[in-house]
Amino acid sequence: MKFSRQRELIISEVLNSDEHLTADAIYERLKKENPNLSLGTVYRNLTQLSDKGMIGKVSIPGDPVRFDGNLSNHSHLICESCGKIIDIDEKLFNLDFSKLQEEGIQVIGTDILLRGICSECSKVR
Repeated sequence: MKFSRQRELIISEVLNSDEHLTADAIYERLKKENPNLSLGTVYRNLTQLSDKGMIGKVSIPGDPVRFDGNLSNHSHLICESCGKIIDIDEKLFNLDFSKLQEEGIQVIGTDILLRGICSECSKVR
């Protein structure tokens, strides 16, 4: 995959962000200093980068797709108070797929989405 200047800007924004950004948010952040960048270019590049496994996609029912620079095995918690999305290490879940394997099912990946209150919002309550 060739890396144009625009693609480098887009992947850099995802990889260097602590947030799980939407395509629109990435576009808004980059267009100020890159007026020739189009929203279509951002969407197209994000799709290609996620299809190649260079960034992750976070799908939340009812919300736009978000993009994630953290490619380690992890899940997400959505704070019901502030809306922040937090990475959760999947090792905390101690998932055992042996019963599924006995049934001939091969688990390729997991997509766990938790809902709760983040630590910052818990302090305020």
